[in-house]
Amino acid sequence: MTFAQFLSILRARKWAALLVFSLVVVTTVAVSLLLPKQYAGAASVVVDVKPDPVSANALSGLTAPGFMATQVDILQSERVALRVIRDLKLTENASIREQWQTETGGEGTLEQYLVQFLQKYLDVKPSQLSNVISIEFRSPSPQFAAGLANAFAQAYINTTLELRSGPAKQFNSFFQAQTKEARDSLETAQQRLSAFQQANGIIATDERLDIEGARLAELNSQLTQSQALSAESTSRQTQAQGSQSDRLQEVLNNPLISGLKADLTRNEARLQELSQRLGDKHPQVLEVRANNAELRSRIEAETRRVTGGVTMSNTINKSREGQVRASLEAQRAKVLQMKAVRDEGLVLQRDVENAQRVFDNLVARMNQSSLEAQNTQSYASVLTEAQAPTKHSSPKMLLNTLLAVFLGGLLAVGVALLMELTDRRVRSPEDVVAALGLPVLGSLPVPNAKRFNPARPVALGLQRAASLGAPGSSSGV
Repeated sequence: MTFAQFLSILRARKWAALLVFSLVVVTTVAVSLLLPKQYAGAASVVVDVKPDPVSANALSGLTAPGFMATQVDILQSERVALRVIRDLKLTENASIREQWQTETGGEGTLEQYLVQFLQKYLDVKPSQLSNVISIEFRSPSPQFAAGLANAFAQAYINTTLELRSGPAKQFNSFFQAQTKEARDSLETAQQRLSAFQQANGIIATDERLDIEGARLAELNSQLTQSQALSAESTSRQTQAQGSQSDRLQEVLNNPLISGLKADLTRNEARLQELSQRLGDKHPQVLEVRANNAELRSRIEAETRRVTGGVTMSNTINKSREGQVRASLEAQRAKVLQMKAVRDEGLVLQRDVENAQRVFDNLVARMNQSSLEAQNTQSYASVLTEAQAPTKHSSPKMLLNTLLAVFLGGLLAVGVALLMELTDRRVRSPEDVVAALGLPVLGSLPVPNAKRFNPARPVALGLQRAASLGAPGSSSGV
């Protein structure tokens, strides 16, 4: 369809289109005039993102993308509406009860009816670039609209406070029970540790263990020394019992044996001299030889006495080594036992420390949840309070009229086109071409026209012959 055809259809159906357009506009204006005037009370609340004074942390949910949408849902929830109803005591209003009886016949509850009624005229709009939420309530009464908007704002703030303090109260009760159990566990662990310390006589385990460890180290050192002395004395005893006993240091250093050896040396020299001068049978030679034998006997006796002392010393060293070894083994067993006792005590001590740590954490959480449960400040606050509007917000006459003109025009054009489709007529040469698929050879002017107007012809279509020049192959329309 060309634009010229479209205009020709509108000209032909102008009265029907005009009638439809007029009905739409007149009806819209009449309805707008007859509708009761509605007033919109607007209040606004702002969500605060400052740190929580109890936990000293910023509310983590405030930065989430869905946080503001959640606040809008809370504002539009049944819980907030019920709080408004109870705060304003709307169920006690006689006119509201009468209206409820009239509209519902007493079915359902009055609170449910009021919740649906309030939510129907409530409009909540969050700001796109800030944390401000606008609350608007529509009502025929300006004062009622402003009052309901402020009531919804305050109910929303109280509800958010309940949503924060309610779980905090439940957590506080939970932490109180857990704290009591942790206190009992701590007392039990402390009693076990105290009983263990009393049973084992432990006052300062680490200090006593250090002392016993030092004593063990000292005994170990003494054993090493005793073993060295015992080994030395054993070697000397072996030497004393052998053929080299006269080379022992004790024998060499003994003054009596040294004196006897000196006397024996002098007597040997004298014996040799006398033997050469007097002969072997001389009485003096025999006397000197007897003296030398006596000296040798005394030297051997004294040497045996000295070597006997070495044996005794070795026996004493062996005995001392055995005593030190026994003391060392006893001390080692004592230290091991003390370590075992200390380890067991450390286990009990760690149980006490763990129980103390759990108890301290639970006490801290209980105190924090108690403070949160007693919190009276919400993260939302009223930014602007609604005032009774002086101008009604609906119906909007100018807007409704413009919309009626636009929709009426569309509907009028649609009706004209629909009528044309149900009753198709030839209104231009283009219609003939479109209907018959044949070209237009000529046209006659409209009857009674003052002059020929090509835009308003009555088309006379002639069908072209199937083959040009064939007689009798054309017909007129």
